Amino acid sequence: MATTELGKLQLAGTKKGVISISNVSEPYGKGTPDIISIGISLNGKDIEWKSHIPYENLDDVIAILQEASNKKKEEE
Repeated sequence: MATTELGKLQLAGTKKGVISISNVSEPYGKGTPDIISIGISLNGKDIEWKSHIPYENLDDVIAILQEASNKKKEEE
């Protein structure tokens, strides 16, 4: 298993929190497909929450998140 950081952003509403997005190769053993890992750290160092998303699901997850974002903006 190898992890490559793709990006990092500040976690809104926190002083030190970050959202880390990484590619993980062979996450579940040799020959398993890469996934995207999204980690949340409140202190900027230790990951408290993590989600693994297969690339095959990524476009659908992005579409749902974009829909949620658009609905939230309409409410404001």
